[in-house]
Amino acid sequence: MSGSPNRKFSPSAVHRLPVTLAVAAVLAVSATATAAAQPVLPSSPFGGLAYTVKVEKPGESDGFIYYTTGVSAAALVPGLGTVAQVLPGGKPANVIADRSGKEIERYEPPAGQDVSNFRTQIYQGRKVLTWWQGSTVAGHGSGVGIIADENFNVLATVDPGGAGADVHEFRLTPDGHALLTSYPQVDADLTDIGGPANGKMFDTVALVIDVASGRQLFRWSAAEHVPLSDSETSGKLAGDVYDPYHMNSISQDPSGNLVVSLRNTAAIYDVDPNTGDIRWQLGGKHPTLTADPDVRFAFQHDAEFADASTLRLFNNNSSGVESRGKSSVEWIHIDPAAGRATLVRDQEHPDGLVTPAMGNAQALPNGNTLVSWGMTPRISEFTPSGELVYDAVLPFGSYRAYLDSLPS
Repeated sequence: MSGSPNRKFSPSAVHRLPVTLAVAAVLAVSATATAAAQPVLPSSPFGGLAYTVKVEKPGESDGFIYYTTGVSAAALVPGLGTVAQVLPGGKPANVIADRSGKEIERYEPPAGQDVSNFRTQIYQGRKVLTWWQGSTVAGHGSGVGIIADENFNVLATVDPGGAGADVHEFRLTPDGHALLTSYPQVDADLTDIGGPANGKMFDTVALVIDVASGRQLFRWSAAEHVPLSDSETSGKLAGDVYDPYHMNSISQDPSGNLVVSLRNTAAIYDVDPNTGDIRWQLGGKHPTLTADPDVRFAFQHDAEFADASTLRLFNNNSSGVESRGKSSVEWIHIDPAAGRATLVRDQEHPDGLVTPAMGNAQALPNGNTLVSWGMTPRISEFTPSGELVYDAVLPFGSYRAYLDSLPS
């Protein structure tokens, strides 16, 4: 794998604010968020000046960390990304680092663009690098999904058109398809969520795209299937546009149905990819699965099946404005036939982290789990018994983080 640093599609100057102003702005945003959240306060979105390993024990997995620097378009704090660019770790980039935090590879997008969701995936039988790249729009993104080789040479670009590909999901499937989120703006009667009758909102849609042809195979609109009154928040982030749904992950269940996470309804939906019907709903105001009392989550991210009957999700438990408890990774046994959901495991961080946005968990080959704590700038690895064997602090959070070998 080539070691040349700072690969860019095109060079461009970056507008820089005074460092003192940037630091003040970051601290002000953090203070505002923590003051508003009750009764549990969100953790700080600023971790320090460099990637710092705090815990490293025998039992950790081999491999390299794939993450993004800067403030993700999914961070739900409009304008913070621009301010943060003058701080260490504040410039948008895809990074491959060893376990000590030393950068092995780095890709920076053109000035004015962000990157997120950097990882390895399989495309046409080979391991590739994939990420989202584009611009930030009120807590989500508008851009494209990129598939590249080990040297960051672009092999394919997935552009759904319209509102563009959103930052939250770009997942490749074995049959050559891509699962994407998109956020088209629509006119809507928002009186059910305290908005105007002639309001504007972001619908949020799940798309299945054939990568080779670019053809749209399936489109699922949250607005067409989920009542506005199911929203847990007005979702108003900027201007007069509301975000009542906020889709943040799409995956497949063992039968190929789509597993859709809506942050702002605090619910997971299993969707038939042929009819668009909701097969079952976990969480939210109108669940169809009866969950045991221990199954509690809110404002979650990254819902996917860990095995044939176990759903794993990153439980933020906080929107930044409202916090209901500590963040964690939850494993939940799903029994659609019986209509039940049962908690298998709930993994918190020993420091009691509370993450108001972003986050993911990855199953590792040795049975461990790698966790990105999203907007809280931590990356951790836990054994199946819950022992913390790796913990690192970043300057800023990464939307998601992954562990893998280097592609070749």
